[in-house]
Amino acid sequence: MADYPRIKLPSDGRFGAGPSKVRDAQVDAVVHSPLGTSHRKAPVREIVRSIQDGLTQLFHLPSGYEVLLGNGGATALWDAISFCLVQDRAQAAVIGSFSGKAAQAVDKAPWLKDADIRRAEPGTMILNEPAEGIDAYLYAHNETSTGATSPLVRYGGSPMNDAAALTIVDATSIAGGIDVDPTAVDFYYFSPQKCFGSDGGLWVAFASPAALARIERLAAQRWVPDFLNLQLAVENSRKNQTLNTPAIATLAMLAEQVAWMNASGGLPTMHARAKASTDAIYAWADAHDYAQPFVADPQYRSPVVATIDFDSTIDAPALSAELRRQGIVDIDPYRSLGRNQFRISAFPSIETSDVLILLEAIEALIESR
Repeated sequence: MADYPRIKLPSDGRFGAGPSKVRDAQVDAVVHSPLGTSHRKAPVREIVRSIQDGLTQLFHLPSGYEVLLGNGGATALWDAISFCLVQDRAQAAVIGSFSGKAAQAVDKAPWLKDADIRRAEPGTMILNEPAEGIDAYLYAHNETSTGATSPLVRYGGSPMNDAAALTIVDATSIAGGIDVDPTAVDFYYFSPQKCFGSDGGLWVAFASPAALARIERLAAQRWVPDFLNLQLAVENSRKNQTLNTPAIATLAMLAEQVAWMNASGGLPTMHARAKASTDAIYAWADAHDYAQPFVADPQYRSPVVATIDFDSTIDAPALSAELRRQGIVDIDPYRSLGRNQFRISAFPSIETSDVLILLEAIEALIESR
């Protein structure tokens, strides 16, 4: 084992792509939350209402768009989409592992036609293309596994017309960390354990009038398991609750984070915080011969999850193990990529000053070999 020196540590050593860093104020919110009480009673429903109102403010959602919540995280939602949002045939753009899982769900559903799946090599980009016979377009706003970001584009439809195609976007690891208008699409969904610094097991979605109409119609036409029935999620969300008992601690952390984001300047400030960190990471990689950004095209590089490849002279797993031993954690690449790489999250809760110290630490360990 290499004899590594002690390194300067950031104020917080958590740089994981999810679960992500949780701010102390969020933990305090859990302590003072109504743990151990019914999610159908006023104290918990008030937390859900504050999340819905706070997200409506944060994302400037217009009248007609609704904030939905449900249990099971994005994994459950991928299956629910095949029941309640795809009428006949979907098109999916796959740019990594998570967008691939969403595509697989709509492709394997036996009541739907085979999906039109368009694939790109990890680290590169492919976009959807309008096509005949497609009633739902799926893509990831940010591919968490690779650190590639798609532009937010509506394909084929209108936010008011469910007879036209719907655009359905997985924003799990970027919602809250980029200044965009989610009403550019019909169903914009995410989990709270990334930019929102909460825990997993919950999904949140912004649904257009067209998406709400499609959900209501398909749920009435098809048998849908209750857990995956988005119409039940709509009806419960309108009551400021979830169908099944949620983790109240997750709701409390999410509500506090949304309130902090709004009080701190909203999405423009959150975007600026994240992008300052990822810009520093990409610039650091560009400045060293042994490193380079995994996403070669700058226009598709994520502002919240930076992936950096190392050449064969650098043992990235050994470096990661030493960083973990000294208190810097969770910067390993996504497991299925198998690359000599670091994946560093820069969600809004993470201080850019800590990212700069992380880069200094990596450099110090490399130079000490």
